[in-house]
Amino acid sequence: MIKRVTWEEFRSNGFLWAVNSFLHIFGFAICVKYEKDKIVDVYPARVNFRGFSEESNTKGYISISKYMVNNANDLLKEANEDN
Repeated sequence: MIKRVTWEEFRSNGFLWAVNSFLHIFGFAICVKYEKDKIVDVYPARVNFRGFSEESNTKGYISISKYMVNNANDLLKEANEDN
């Protein structure tokens, strides 16, 4: 299955934070450019910072946790489809 999601949905569920947390290890990040509250570009970039603030991490963990709670049944079903 492939279901396209918007960058805003990806970001609001905490996935951009999670991906960037990993990418920071290598000095990279996925950057999102906004104009008038609308996403106009998304691109990978080399960065010199590593990690996020405690507040950002807390928000990220909460977002990911909410996603898991709201989607656990579907995720389990999808994981078992080919077994």
